[in-house]
Amino acid sequence: MGLFNSLLGNAGVVDKDTLLKDFGKILIPDEQIETGFKLIRDTFIFTSKRLILVDKQGLTGRKSEYLSLPYKSISRFSIETAGTFDLDAELKIWISSDHQPAVSKKFNKSVDVYEVQKLLASFVLG
Repeated sequence: MGLFNSLLGNAGVVDKDTLLKDFGKILIPDEQIETGFKLIRDTFIFTSKRLILVDKQGLTGRKSEYLSLPYKSISRFSIETAGTFDLDAELKIWISSDHQPAVSKKFNKSVDVYEVQKLLASFVLG
């Protein structure tokens, strides 16, 4: 899909083979990795069934948290674009009827937050 190929203009995009090698053990048998990208130490993985957020923790990054968000449980999401003095864009994701976002991640200008939003919308709304 052209959207996946153009996501982030290759900045931060991780190829499927690398994602499968690194994270294949957390997939269920009929789940496929669609695309993914790296954001500093964290990794976002869009699969055919869910969004997986991998958060590397600690100084060495050897400890990881895997947050699994089934697309059907995402009730809303928002992006905040970078401004003149604020160089970071932000993505927020809410789950069900929570009042606070379950996920809030900042992106630098090398990441096209509009494309990330479009990709998330295609899975959540599609």
